[in-house]
Amino acid sequence: MRPAGEVRPAGSAGTAGDIGRQNSSGAFDGQEAAGVLEWARASVDPELRRAVASLPGQIRRIARYHFGWEHADGTPATGNAGKAIRPALVLAASAALGGPQSDAVRAAAAVELVHNFTLLHDDVMDRDATRRHRPTAWAVFGDADAILAGDALQALAQRLLAEDPHPASKVAAARLADCVVELCAGQQADTAMERRGPDEVTLDEVLAMAEAKTGALLGCACALGGLYAGAGEEDVEALDAFGREAGLAFQLIDDVIGIWGDPRRTGKPAGADLMARKKSLPVVAALASGTPAAAELAELYGLPHEEGDTETLERTVLAVERAGGRDWAQGQAADRMSRAMHELSRAVPDPAAAGALLALAEFVTRRTA
Repeated sequence: MRPAGEVRPAGSAGTAGDIGRQNSSGAFDGQEAAGVLEWARASVDPELRRAVASLPGQIRRIARYHFGWEHADGTPATGNAGKAIRPALVLAASAALGGPQSDAVRAAAAVELVHNFTLLHDDVMDRDATRRHRPTAWAVFGDADAILAGDALQALAQRLLAEDPHPASKVAAARLADCVVELCAGQQADTAMERRGPDEVTLDEVLAMAEAKTGALLGCACALGGLYAGAGEEDVEALDAFGREAGLAFQLIDDVIGIWGDPRRTGKPAGADLMARKKSLPVVAALASGTPAAAELAELYGLPHEEGDTETLERTVLAVERAGGRDWAQGQAADRMSRAMHELSRAVPDPAAAGALLALAEFVTRRTA
């Protein structure tokens, strides 16, 4: 197998292996992860832009706005198109198993298109008015157009794989389609939970929902990287398991950020998940703690949120923390990353070859936005 260090990032003099190299303490720092993400974005963006350019008129305009390439009036923008974690996982997994970077770029772009399909739909369903520090697509163009733009991105993802001459493309397309079904099931479970009382949702349920809604696509991204590198079934499944566990860690940290994150970094209002009464992982853990703070939280969650009621929001944040929700989520994230590392070692025993994947996994649990 060729180590990841032999894969040269687009537009960079360094390598994926250089980016994922351990520092003197043996840990992978944020700068290294940032380099992996930059490498992935530079590699995948041209393919993404070509795909989106093939969309018809207004749908293309909405997609370009969503990706941060245009303002609402259609003029060019240099906005944030997202972190590129999922395409980075595709490319890093392929590189770790000796696959040429160029072979997996279409698969990486397909995964990013599916991810953005889910974001467009989630924003409509959750009524989130901001993403990446500006109004969401539905808030600018309306629900119907945002949903249709999301549908079009999913179709583009499948077309990229259908037209890809790589021998793994057919299996990859089927795997990505199965993943989309799992994502939809996870989202359906999430929305159904919002209609249930605070004491009617269990931790097992919300963990299963999070694996389907978040872990599935990260696992699929890693598995597609393995497929495009020509990996065997056992290695592909280990990479999928790595991505799923890392995805659960990602969701746990995301839920923590959703409550305690700095809006200047997240691009979303503080406590947005609590205001929407979402059954996020820290909240469900807090509710299940059996503490006096859990009882207070259940009472607060039974009340409708009133715009501008910062006092109740602050009480709710404090109740989640006092009931142990924050500590539980952070501890669970560490445990899931430990499991992820075990799965990764099955597919890529050489830490040097796995450098970029390890850097991304470290980033997942240390990010603040």
